[in-house]
Amino acid sequence: MNKKQRLTRTQQNALHLWFELVAQALNEGGFNVQLVLKQKMDIDWNKELIKELLWRPAQKVILHKESSTELLKQGDIDKVFDHLNRHLGEKFWIHVPFPSEQMINSVKINEKN
Repeated sequence: MNKKQRLTRTQQNALHLWFELVAQALNEGGFNVQLVLKQKMDIDWNKELIKELLWRPAQKVILHKESSTELLKQGDIDKVFDHLNRHLGEKFWIHVPFPSEQMINSVKINEKN
């Protein structure tokens, strides 16, 4: 039986960069964690909160996978991204495109300088 391939390092990097970009967009839009998740205390978003409070719960429900290390190279990210992107767009007017390989490389270059 053919075993499906796991995410590449580039795909993992793209996923984590998207977490960071969504956090920035939500913060710039004035949508704190509590507003998005109906909590009571003001906390600004960061990439870890995006991962743990938005991505991981969606991933568990949609794919029945606990960790991003379990995601398959093709299809899994798209399924979770499409759901989250639609939700953020409909509820908070936030749309952050998924990072391209060029964008990831650009961020890596800027971090080195």
